[in-house]
Amino acid sequence: MRILMIAQSPIAGDSRILREATALAAAGHTLHVIGRDVPEGFEVGPGITVESVSRSSGLRAGSGGLTVGHGHSGPKVLAKRFGRWLLLPEHRARTEKQWRIAAAPRVAAAGPVDVVHAHDFNTLELAAEYAAQWSAALIYDSHELWFDRALPGRPTPLWRARGRRYELALASQARVVFTVSDGIAARLRSRGLTDVRVVRNTFPRADDVPPAPSKPEGLLYAGRVGAGRDLSTVVAAARELAPFRTVLMGSVDPNYRLDLGPVETVPERSIDEVDDTLRTYGISLVTLTNTCENHRLALPNKLFHAVRAGVPVVAADLPELRAVVTEHNLGTLYESGNPHSLAAAVRTLVDNYPTYTDGIRTAAKTLNWEQDATTLVNAYAELA
Repeated sequence: MRILMIAQSPIAGDSRILREATALAAAGHTLHVIGRDVPEGFEVGPGITVESVSRSSGLRAGSGGLTVGHGHSGPKVLAKRFGRWLLLPEHRARTEKQWRIAAAPRVAAAGPVDVVHAHDFNTLELAAEYAAQWSAALIYDSHELWFDRALPGRPTPLWRARGRRYELALASQARVVFTVSDGIAARLRSRGLTDVRVVRNTFPRADDVPPAPSKPEGLLYAGRVGAGRDLSTVVAAARELAPFRTVLMGSVDPNYRLDLGPVETVPERSIDEVDDTLRTYGISLVTLTNTCENHRLALPNKLFHAVRAGVPVVAADLPELRAVVTEHNLGTLYESGNPHSLAAAVRTLVDNYPTYTDGIRTAAKTLNWEQDATTLVNAYAELA
């Protein structure tokens, strides 16, 4: 079948989209992916073409980065921050809408196709429009519980309520809905969507996982550095755990500021290189704040990256994470926002390290992309 995927995320760094496209191409389908921030000359693989539509950054003051200290203050700075807080929800919605307007001619030129695959809600309206126009099957791939995320800016309860209703109206047109965890799937079903299937953000099994060390050398957080990741708790726990090493690696969100204290940093690396980095330190941090339903039902990529690398985790004690970590004995849990709980979880893992390395390596037999890709490919076979 001819498949058109649409996403507002940077395609080159979105491992879920790349894995899905590759799996579907291997099953004999032809794909065209429209996203953003695609580097010149970027290629995914045979049977897959990619093009980029840029998106405004807007409202981004400064270059971002990690900083030690309290930063600037004063009436003008506070007024500017308040204005940004007040206007950010409208700006976010406008930026996403402008991207859809810019992408629409590219979508029209890519069709007609057999299937339009919308990645996340911010492409669903555009995808549904052209799926109907071409009499194509619509697929909705909900990477997050979109209207239950923790977002910067002022509270928007009416926007969230209206959005959930609109999401249901559009997603009800989809032949299949994919999402990333059993918890989000259950929530979407409770809102009226019938055929919701779970394709987790797992990774392909590693060809060769070296034997686990007898004890870990430190903690590694490998992922996006920004709000909602509970990194201030990581810093506070690092002070309590020193001289045991705590290391942070990842791209930094614009405007994010954090006093790192004793936390070390290492340069960001490719997905495959992260495996070796995780094994170097021996413990993977899977941290989230307990501030929204999306976090409580999330299964972050970094959890499954740790499984691929064979490295135990210290994870936030949130419902969906707790269920998977405890079922497969992947590591220990801590209370979000509580540095003493995080430090205690690290010590427990270190004291019982062989038990958790055995658990996570056994889990690699089931928590892998080969299993999840089968769900995706089978769903598409039903469409055909």
